[in-house]
Amino acid sequence: MKRNPLTLAIGVLLLIIVALLLFCFQVRKSEVAVVTTFGAPSRQITDPGAYFKLPWPIQSVHKLDQRVQNFETRLTERQTGDNFNLLTSVYVGWKITEPKAFFPKFAGNPNPIEEAEKNLERFLESAQSGIAGKHPFSDFISTSGQGAAFVKIENEILAAAQSEVLSNNYGIDIEFLGFKKVQLPEPVTQTVFDRMTSERKVLADKSTYEGEAEASKIRSEADRKSVEQIAAAEADATKIRAKGEAEAAKYLSVFNEEPELANFIFRLNALETSARDRTTLILDPHTPPFDLLSGAPTNLLKGPKNR
Repeated sequence: MKRNPLTLAIGVLLLIIVALLLFCFQVRKSEVAVVTTFGAPSRQITDPGAYFKLPWPIQSVHKLDQRVQNFETRLTERQTGDNFNLLTSVYVGWKITEPKAFFPKFAGNPNPIEEAEKNLERFLESAQSGIAGKHPFSDFISTSGQGAAFVKIENEILAAAQSEVLSNNYGIDIEFLGFKKVQLPEPVTQTVFDRMTSERKVLADKSTYEGEAEASKIRSEADRKSVEQIAAAEADATKIRAKGEAEAAKYLSVFNEEPELANFIFRLNALETSARDRTTLILDPHTPPFDLLSGAPTNLLKGPKNR
Protein backbone atom coordinates (compact mmCIF):
# COMPACT_ATOMS: atom_id res chain seq x y z
CA MET A 1 0.00 0.00 0.00
CA LYS A 2 1.45 3.31 -1.06
CA ARG A 3 1.32 6.23 1.34
CA ASN A 4 0.26 9.63 0.21
CA PRO A 5 3.32 11.95 0.01
CA LEU A 6 1.24 14.76 1.51
CA THR A 7 0.43 12.65 4.54
CA LEU A 8 4.09 11.84 4.99
CA ALA A 9 5.04 15.50 4.70
CA ILE A 10 2.43 16.47 7.28
CA GLY A 11 3.64 13.72 9.60
CA VAL A 12 7.24 14.83 9.29
CA LEU A 13 6.22 18.43 9.92
CA LEU A 14 4.29 17.44 13.04
CA LEU A 15 7.29 15.49 14.30
CA ILE A 16 9.51 18.51 13.75
CA ILE A 17 7.03 20.74 15.61
CA VAL A 18 6.83 18.31 18.53
CA ALA A 19 10.63 18.06 18.60
CA LEU A 20 10.94 21.82 18.65
CA LEU A 21 8.43 22.07 21.48
CA LEU A 22 10.29 19.40 23.43
CA PHE A 23 13.85 20.50 22.76
CA CYS A 24 13.66 24.25 22.03
CA PHE A 25 12.23 27.34 23.66
CA GLN A 26 12.19 31.07 22.97
CA VAL A 27 13.03 33.95 25.30
CA ARG A 28 11.51 37.33 24.44
CA LYS A 29 13.23 40.66 24.93
CA SER A 30 11.09 41.46 27.98
CA GLU A 31 11.87 38.12 29.66
CA VAL A 32 14.63 36.24 31.41
CA ALA A 33 14.58 32.49 31.87
CA VAL A 34 15.84 29.86 34.28
CA VAL A 35 16.43 26.30 33.10
CA THR A 36 16.10 23.68 35.85
CA THR A 37 17.48 20.15 35.65
CA PHE A 38 15.49 17.78 37.79
CA GLY A 39 14.10 20.82 39.67
CA ALA A 40 17.44 22.52 40.42
CA PRO A 41 18.46 25.71 38.56
CA SER A 42 21.21 24.86 36.10
CA ARG A 43 21.24 27.74 33.63
CA GLN A 44 20.01 31.33 33.36
CA ILE A 45 19.24 33.19 30.13
CA THR A 46 19.06 36.98 30.00
CA ASP A 47 19.34 37.61 26.25
CA PRO A 48 16.40 37.15 23.84
CA GLY A 49 16.47 34.34 21.27
CA ALA A 50 15.87 30.61 20.72
CA TYR A 51 17.60 28.05 22.98
CA PHE A 52 17.93 24.28 23.31
CA LYS A 53 16.80 22.21 26.31
CA LEU A 54 16.19 18.61 27.20
CA PRO A 55 12.58 17.51 27.32
CA TRP A 56 10.52 17.38 30.50
CA PRO A 57 10.89 15.94 33.12
CA ILE A 58 14.65 16.25 32.69
CA GLN A 59 14.67 19.99 32.17
CA SER A 60 12.07 22.74 32.57
CA VAL A 61 12.07 26.39 31.58
CA HIS A 62 10.75 29.11 33.90
CA LYS A 63 10.31 32.54 32.35
CA LEU A 64 10.28 35.74 34.38
CA ASP A 65 9.46 39.33 33.51
CA GLN A 66 12.69 41.34 33.42
CA ARG A 67 11.04 44.75 32.92
CA VAL A 68 11.27 47.33 35.70
CA GLN A 69 8.62 46.65 38.35
CA ASN A 70 7.07 49.54 40.30
CA PHE A 71 5.37 49.59 43.66
CA GLU A 72 4.84 51.85 46.69
CA THR A 73 5.41 51.17 50.37
CA ARG A 74 2.71 51.83 52.94
CA LEU A 75 2.40 55.22 54.63
CA THR A 76 4.03 54.49 57.99
CA GLU A 77 4.98 56.66 60.96
CA ARG A 78 8.69 57.33 61.64
CA GLN A 79 10.57 59.45 64.20
CA THR A 80 13.17 62.00 63.15
CA GLY A 81 16.46 62.63 64.88
CA ASP A 82 14.96 65.58 66.84
CA ASN A 83 11.94 63.54 68.01
CA PHE A 84 9.31 64.60 65.48
CA ASN A 85 6.86 62.04 64.11
CA LEU A 86 6.45 61.83 60.34
CA LEU A 87 4.42 59.69 57.96
CA THR A 88 6.46 58.62 54.93
CA SER A 89 6.16 56.26 51.99
CA VAL A 90 8.44 55.69 48.99
CA TYR A 91 8.02 54.50 45.41
CA VAL A 92 10.49 51.93 44.09
CA GLY A 93 11.53 50.60 40.71
CA TRP A 94 13.37 47.26 40.54
CA LYS A 95 14.17 44.49 38.06
CA ILE A 96 15.52 40.95 37.97
CA THR A 97 19.22 40.88 37.11
CA GLU A 98 20.23 37.37 38.25
CA PRO A 99 17.40 34.93 37.43
CA LYS A 100 19.36 31.96 38.77
CA ALA A 101 19.55 33.58 42.22
CA PHE A 102 16.01 34.99 42.09
CA PHE A 103 14.24 31.78 41.09
CA PRO A 104 15.03 29.53 44.11
CA LYS A 105 13.85 32.18 46.60
CA PHE A 106 10.52 33.07 45.00
CA ALA A 107 9.60 30.39 42.42
CA GLY A 108 7.60 28.40 44.96
CA ASN A 109 4.96 31.16 45.08
CA PRO A 110 2.16 31.59 42.53
CA ASN A 111 3.30 35.17 41.92
CA PRO A 112 7.09 35.48 42.45
CA ILE A 113 7.06 39.21 41.59
CA GLU A 114 4.53 39.97 44.32
CA GLU A 115 6.45 37.86 46.84
CA ALA A 116 9.71 39.66 45.99
CA GLU A 117 8.01 43.04 46.53
CA LYS A 118 6.82 41.93 49.98
CA ASN A 119 10.42 41.24 50.95
CA LEU A 120 11.59 44.49 49.42
CA GLU A 121 8.96 46.42 51.34
CA ARG A 122 10.20 44.92 54.59
CA PHE A 123 13.74 46.07 53.82
CA LEU A 124 12.54 49.51 52.82
CA GLU A 125 10.45 49.93 55.98
CA SER A 126 13.51 49.20 58.08
CA ALA A 127 15.72 51.49 55.97
CA GLN A 128 13.26 54.38 56.16
CA SER A 129 13.01 54.16 59.95
CA GLY A 130 16.77 53.94 60.38
CA ILE A 131 17.59 56.82 58.02
CA ALA A 132 14.79 59.07 59.38
CA GLY A 133 16.25 58.72 62.87
CA LYS A 134 19.53 60.22 61.62
CA HIS A 135 18.02 63.40 60.16
CA PRO A 136 16.32 66.40 61.80
CA PHE A 137 12.77 67.39 60.97
CA SER A 138 13.98 70.34 58.85
CA ASP A 139 15.60 67.91 56.36
CA PHE A 140 12.14 66.55 55.52
CA ILE A 141 9.99 69.68 55.78
CA SER A 142 12.25 72.68 55.31
CA THR A 143 11.59 75.99 57.06
CA SER A 144 14.49 77.77 55.35
CA GLY A 145 15.23 78.88 51.82
CA GLN A 146 17.62 75.98 51.23
CA GLY A 147 14.89 73.37 50.72
CA ALA A 148 14.47 69.90 52.16
CA ALA A 149 17.32 67.37 51.87
CA PHE A 150 15.14 64.87 49.98
CA VAL A 151 17.77 63.73 47.49
CA LYS A 152 20.32 62.98 50.20
CA ILE A 153 17.80 61.02 52.30
CA GLU A 154 16.49 59.11 49.27
CA ASN A 155 20.03 58.10 48.32
CA GLU A 156 20.70 56.88 51.85
CA ILE A 157 17.53 54.77 51.87
CA LEU A 158 18.38 53.41 48.42
CA ALA A 159 21.91 52.46 49.53
CA ALA A 160 20.60 50.72 52.66
CA ALA A 161 17.98 48.74 50.70
CA GLN A 162 20.47 47.73 47.99
CA SER A 163 22.87 46.52 50.67
CA GLU A 164 20.14 44.26 52.12
CA VAL A 165 19.23 42.93 48.68
CA LEU A 166 22.86 42.09 47.90
CA SER A 167 23.52 40.48 51.25
CA ASN A 168 20.45 38.24 50.80
CA ASN A 169 21.40 37.44 47.17
CA TYR A 170 17.93 38.11 45.79
CA GLY A 171 19.20 38.49 42.23
CA ILE A 172 17.47 41.85 41.77
CA ASP A 173 18.59 45.45 41.47
CA ILE A 174 16.75 48.57 42.70
CA GLU A 175 16.76 50.97 39.76
CA PHE A 176 15.31 54.05 41.48
CA LEU A 177 13.68 55.19 44.72
CA GLY A 178 11.97 58.38 45.87
CA PHE A 179 9.55 59.77 48.42
CA LYS A 180 5.91 59.32 47.46
CA LYS A 181 4.43 61.05 50.52
CA VAL A 182 5.81 62.95 53.51
CA GLN A 183 3.26 64.30 55.95
CA LEU A 184 2.61 64.92 59.63
CA PRO A 185 0.36 62.79 61.83
CA GLU A 186 -2.87 64.60 62.62
CA PRO A 187 -2.38 64.81 66.44
CA VAL A 188 1.00 66.53 66.20
CA THR A 189 0.37 68.84 63.24
CA GLN A 190 -0.63 71.87 65.33
CA THR A 191 2.24 71.31 67.78
CA VAL A 192 4.74 71.22 64.94
CA PHE A 193 3.29 74.35 63.36
CA ASP A 194 3.43 76.16 66.71
CA ARG A 195 7.05 75.17 67.12
CA MET A 196 7.88 76.26 63.60
CA THR A 197 6.13 79.60 64.26
CA SER A 198 8.12 80.05 67.47
CA GLU A 199 11.39 79.34 65.65
CA ARG A 200 10.49 81.77 62.88
CA LYS A 201 9.62 84.44 65.50
CA VAL A 202 13.01 84.02 67.18
CA LEU A 203 14.73 84.52 63.83
CA ALA A 204 12.49 87.51 63.03
CA ASP A 205 13.21 89.11 66.42
CA LYS A 206 16.92 88.58 65.91
CA SER A 207 16.75 90.22 62.47
CA THR A 208 14.73 93.13 63.90
CA TYR A 209 17.23 93.64 66.73
CA GLU A 210 20.18 93.58 64.33
CA GLY A 211 18.38 96.02 62.02
CA GLU A 212 17.61 98.43 64.85
CA ALA A 213 21.22 98.25 66.08
CA GLU A 214 22.49 99.03 62.59
CA ALA A 215 19.99 101.88 62.22
CA SER A 216 21.07 103.33 65.59
CA LYS A 217 24.69 103.13 64.48
CA ILE A 218 23.88 104.93 61.23
CA ARG A 219 21.89 107.65 63.08
CA SER A 220 24.73 108.17 65.57
CA GLU A 221 27.23 108.53 62.74
CA ALA A 222 24.93 110.97 60.93
CA ASP A 223 24.43 113.04 64.12
CA ARG A 224 28.19 113.13 64.68
CA LYS A 225 28.86 114.36 61.15
CA SER A 226 26.04 116.89 61.46
CA VAL A 227 27.51 118.32 64.66
CA GLU A 228 30.94 118.51 63.03
CA GLN A 229 29.56 120.29 59.96
CA ILE A 230 27.53 122.75 62.06
CA ALA A 231 30.56 123.50 64.21
CA ALA A 232 32.70 124.04 61.11
CA ALA A 233 30.04 126.33 59.60
CA GLU A 234 29.76 128.35 62.80
CA ALA A 235 33.52 128.70 62.92
CA ASP A 236 33.56 129.97 59.33
CA ALA A 237 30.70 132.35 60.13
CA THR A 238 32.60 133.70 63.14
CA LYS A 239 35.66 134.28 60.96
CA ILE A 240 33.55 136.08 58.34
CA ARG A 241 31.85 138.25 60.98
CA ALA A 242 35.21 139.10 62.52
CA LYS A 243 36.58 140.06 59.13
CA GLY A 244 33.51 142.19 58.42
CA GLU A 245 33.77 143.92 61.77
CA ALA A 246 37.45 144.60 61.12
CA GLU A 247 36.57 146.18 57.77
CA ALA A 248 33.80 148.19 59.38
CA ALA A 249 36.17 149.43 62.05
CA LYS A 250 38.27 151.15 59.33
CA TYR A 251 35.35 153.43 58.49
CA LEU A 252 34.13 153.95 62.03
CA SER A 253 36.63 156.70 62.71
CA VAL A 254 35.51 158.55 59.57
CA PHE A 255 31.86 158.20 60.54
CA ASN A 256 32.63 159.49 64.02
CA GLU A 257 34.22 162.60 62.52
CA GLU A 258 31.40 163.13 60.01
CA PRO A 259 28.16 161.84 61.59
CA GLU A 260 26.04 163.66 59.02
CA LEU A 261 27.94 161.90 56.21
CA ALA A 262 27.39 158.55 57.90
CA ASN A 263 23.68 159.28 58.27
CA PHE A 264 23.49 160.27 54.62
CA ILE A 265 25.19 157.05 53.50
CA PHE A 266 22.92 154.88 55.64
CA ARG A 267 19.81 156.64 54.30
CA LEU A 268 21.12 156.28 50.76
CA ASN A 269 21.63 152.54 51.22
CA ALA A 270 18.13 152.20 52.66
CA LEU A 271 16.69 154.10 49.73
CA GLU A 272 18.55 151.86 47.26
CA THR A 273 17.26 148.72 48.98
CA SER A 274 13.62 149.83 49.02
CA ALA A 275 13.61 151.07 45.43
CA ARG A 276 14.73 147.81 43.73
CA ASP A 277 12.82 145.90 41.02
CA ARG A 278 10.85 148.84 39.59
CA THR A 279 9.15 149.64 42.87
CA THR A 280 6.33 152.17 42.90
CA LEU A 281 5.95 154.04 46.22
CA ILE A 282 3.28 156.54 47.25
CA LEU A 283 4.36 158.35 50.47
CA ASP A 284 5.29 161.64 52.07
CA PRO A 285 8.52 162.95 50.48
CA HIS A 286 9.70 164.13 53.87
CA THR A 287 9.73 160.58 55.28
CA PRO A 288 13.33 159.34 55.76
CA PRO A 289 15.11 158.11 53.75
CA PHE A 290 12.90 159.28 50.87
CA ASP A 291 13.50 162.94 51.82
CA LEU A 292 16.78 162.52 49.94
CA LEU A 293 14.78 162.64 46.74
CA SER A 294 13.86 166.24 47.53
CA GLY A 295 17.50 167.30 47.64
CA ALA A 296 20.65 166.50 49.52
CA PRO A 297 21.83 168.64 52.48
CA THR A 298 24.09 171.43 51.31
CA ASN A 299 26.61 170.92 54.05
CA LEU A 300 27.29 167.36 52.74
CA LEU A 301 28.09 168.73 49.31
CA LYS A 302 30.89 170.88 50.69
CA GLY A 303 33.00 167.84 51.61
CA PRO A 304 34.60 166.96 54.90
CA LYS A 305 35.74 169.61 57.36
CA ASN A 306 39.28 170.89 57.13
CA ARG A 307 41.43 170.16 60.12
